[in-house]
Amino acid sequence: MSATKDTGGTHVVTRFAPSPTGFLHIGGARTALFNLLFARHHNGKFLLRIEDTDRARSTQPAIEAILDGMTWLGLDWDGEVTYQFARADRHAAVAHAMVEKGAAYRCYLTQDELAGMRAEAEANKKPLRIRSPWREKTHDGDTPFVVRLKAPTEGATTIADLVQGEVTVQNSEIDDLVLLRSDGTPTYMLAVVVDDHDMGVTHVIRGDDHLNNAFRQLPIYKAMGWPEPHYAHIPLIHGSDGAKLSKRHGALGVDAYRDEMGLLPEAVSNYLLRLGWGHGDDEIISREQAIKWFDLAGVGKSPSRFDMKKLENLNGYYIRASDDAVLADLVAARMPFEVGEEQRDLLRRSMGALKPRAANLLELCDGAWFLFRTRPLELDDDAAALLEGNARAILVRLHAALDGVAGWDTEALEAAVRTVADDAGIKLGAAAQPLRAALTGRKTSPGIFDVLALLGREESLGRIADQMPLPG
Repeated sequence: MSATKDTGGTHVVTRFAPSPTGFLHIGGARTALFNLLFARHHNGKFLLRIEDTDRARSTQPAIEAILDGMTWLGLDWDGEVTYQFARADRHAAVAHAMVEKGAAYRCYLTQDELAGMRAEAEANKKPLRIRSPWREKTHDGDTPFVVRLKAPTEGATTIADLVQGEVTVQNSEIDDLVLLRSDGTPTYMLAVVVDDHDMGVTHVIRGDDHLNNAFRQLPIYKAMGWPEPHYAHIPLIHGSDGAKLSKRHGALGVDAYRDEMGLLPEAVSNYLLRLGWGHGDDEIISREQAIKWFDLAGVGKSPSRFDMKKLENLNGYYIRASDDAVLADLVAARMPFEVGEEQRDLLRRSMGALKPRAANLLELCDGAWFLFRTRPLELDDDAAALLEGNARAILVRLHAALDGVAGWDTEALEAAVRTVADDAGIKLGAAAQPLRAALTGRKTSPGIFDVLALLGREESLGRIADQMPLPG
């Protein structure tokens, strides 16, 4: 799809409008990413609106979690955050203006009457479509009322959706939705339209679960004589089994991917980009490339499937590609103690050995833990098993050989260990495994010669000596 068709020849303004009733959901993060990329691709603006009109469920911690998650993912919005609730007076004013125009009306239906309509619809197995008798009537009393949209009743409405294509709905299917409640507060459906107009939003890019809402919101634009936005409704994300995405599939808050799984923002962002959008066979896509390449024509019409394994594999790539100093800082922040400058430098030097074996920051921290253990090391059961039999006697030979190494570089260390193995008539692994147990307290670690080099002469010889048999 060309840029002209994408943008309608206008200056592009997109928005992300989450409700602060919980964490920043992974699906919401993808919606925000698509809005950001589309705006940046067209040198437009990407705005953020917090839809906090549901006062009972909206919370400040949820707002902070959304802002924190977006910042972590590099979803940098333009300008100040708009808070929907603060604009309630403006929303109400538009509803009253629509009444004056004859595009909305005061509806005095009682709760009992509405319940009767609902029961009748259920009995006929039809959806409830409110067509109030108050559309063409007036009332002079003080009876409570709501303000309803006077929806079109004839013909059809067609939306040229930039993802779904042309979608048509009969106007008889559009009900007279409530714009203002009986207490005078605006509804979500009204507030969204007013805010999008006032913020200059040209392209509404959101989940396809909102497609029906577009047909209900368009009459508000028409009634006010406002330019209609271009719509792009993105298919939702499903689990790997094709079912609706849930927590068991990985439908968690963005903070969980960072804090509990140790994923990098670049990896999460790259993975979300490829969930429902593609650019040929490219899998590894930087933010700069994404801005250059992104268009709505690349968004598929079918739901994408969330695959945690693919995300973890992608994160492993980004771990290996990351700058060692950056990774060292991220690992240091996760250590259960204050990491000093010397320890931070050691972490940085260890990354070359550690990151090829790590798929996330949790594994990177776990792999680095041996560097900071205090002597004598407490061995886990697997490591202790490696020191049974004549293994400790091998440690005595290894200690003597390593003590004689001058340069303490990996090549010299490997030569010394190989000599011990050859002289003892054993394979290299039979010498390396008890050495690994003594140096790290575990059965697995980075390459044993990297371990020796990173720990240094004094610490390495001390740890080996701690596990050698007592003389006598």
